[in-house]
Amino acid sequence: MFILGLTGSIGMGKSETSKMFRRLGVPVFDADAAVHELLKKGGRAVRRVEDTFPGVIRDGAVDRPALGAKVFGKRDELRKLEAILHPMVGQMQRAFLADAQARRLPLVVLDIPLLFEGRGEERCDATAVASAPYYLQRQRVLARPNMTAEKFENIRRQQVPDAVKRQRADFILPTGLGRRYTLRHVAKLIAAIAARPGHAWPPKGRPHRRPNNHPSRRPVHARNRIRH
Repeated sequence: MFILGLTGSIGMGKSETSKMFRRLGVPVFDADAAVHELLKKGGRAVRRVEDTFPGVIRDGAVDRPALGAKVFGKRDELRKLEAILHPMVGQMQRAFLADAQARRLPLVVLDIPLLFEGRGEERCDATAVASAPYYLQRQRVLARPNMTAEKFENIRRQQVPDAVKRQRADFILPTGLGRRYTLRHVAKLIAAIAARPGHAWPPKGRPHRRPNNHPSRRPVHARNRIRH
């Protein structure tokens, strides 16, 4: 089973790209959706979040704006939240991969917004980044409700820059020229890697950084990358 890690900075079209993989029949583990599941009414993280950040519960679920106000721009508070959520999301991710392995699926995608920030690439056989020009990224984000230019720039500063992600990723999926264009690139990527053997799962011992000569990386060369 080949594991592709999918990432992209805010406003880069990663979520739409993730949907395209599903549309083309590739199972996707969505880390953001997992967090929503944990924070909704009855979610496993609700009680621990309330104990750590009193006053953020509304109608039995975590009020995300209220929680965001308590952790945004506050590194120590954010780490407390991550200490609650990351192990739970990791458990859900492992269950997804174990199920996919049992079903003998050839390819799965891990949709992880902070893939490189959290060294999640170490759990993948290859990585792909959804990317668009800055002006389009900014336009998309500022169109969101309750978003300001200051907030947008603060979020960007907390993420690995798009240029660095493009350098580190094995594949680049352009999202600035329309959905059909992106979909063609996603289909091309699936065709390029679906038959490749995976080596990241099941994990053997502690996670480690994949060396450049790792079997899962040898077939991926810059000239074969899917990019603009």
